[in-house]
Amino acid sequence: MEKIISDVEGKRIDSYLSSLDINLTRAKIQKLIDTENILVNGKKIKNSYKVNLNDEITINVVEEEMDVIPEKMDLDIVFENEDVIVINKPSGVVVHPSIGNLHGTLVNGLLYYGKELSNINGEFRPGIVHRIDKDTSGLLVVAKNDDAHNFLAKQLKDKTLNRTYIALVSGVINHDTGTIDAPIGRDSKDRKKMAVTADNSKEAITHFKVLERYKNATLIECKLETGRTHQIRVHMKYINHPIINDPVYGTKKFTSFGQMLHAKKIGFIDPKTKEYLEFSVDAPKEFYEILEKYKND
Repeated sequence: MEKIISDVEGKRIDSYLSSLDINLTRAKIQKLIDTENILVNGKKIKNSYKVNLNDEITINVVEEEMDVIPEKMDLDIVFENEDVIVINKPSGVVVHPSIGNLHGTLVNGLLYYGKELSNINGEFRPGIVHRIDKDTSGLLVVAKNDDAHNFLAKQLKDKTLNRTYIALVSGVINHDTGTIDAPIGRDSKDRKKMAVTADNSKEAITHFKVLERYKNATLIECKLETGRTHQIRVHMKYINHPIINDPVYGTKKFTSFGQMLHAKKIGFIDPKTKEYLEFSVDAPKEFYEILEKYKND
């Protein structure tokens, strides 16, 4: 089951849902509406229903389609104790399943790994406190029980869970440091994308500093104060320095490797010992191979 809070009004519900990144075709959405597996504010609706702002849309897919199957996967586990797992996620791997995309995700691999995971975020997102994009590599922390999940989630809310990224962006940034404070919401022209917008947006703050400058690109370090969907990617596009190799927000993607964005460091307070833990991993070799081309340009 998935719940979505509408951020538009006056649009047909089948059209609205098919514009979102939930891996359901319009035909499948219409069938789910007809069989009362899509409800709005707990009530049955028709395909012609026009959504209102802040409608709660509940999507329920039949049981056999909702099973998340454990799948063997090579997991790069950086740290593990009885409460948390810190994982270095490769570029190209989705963090958790979604409706219509139930296989090959990090969660499938974690379930095969056989560890208990928190249940707070439901069967599609067991253990997932925060996420990183499919084509972003790097670190995230997974909760093995509900107490740990709540403790980590509070750190996210309080902005004390530290996340540091490195990114290669297009163009030369002249300022050594900067802060982008610009709210992010759904792109009104493309519902599958996010954008800096005043409409139905949430606070988004990214701090960055320049690590190296090249002829046509800049290597930067980014620290998140908030954690909005695609935040760094959207913010860098907003200041006209999109992340290189980003097929959605940047210039044309030129290699099969994902966007040049890597979650390099993560720091948090351990749920049980209350000790501050911090971990760091290098970007994958493909990241440095592309970086080398810019260094030699």
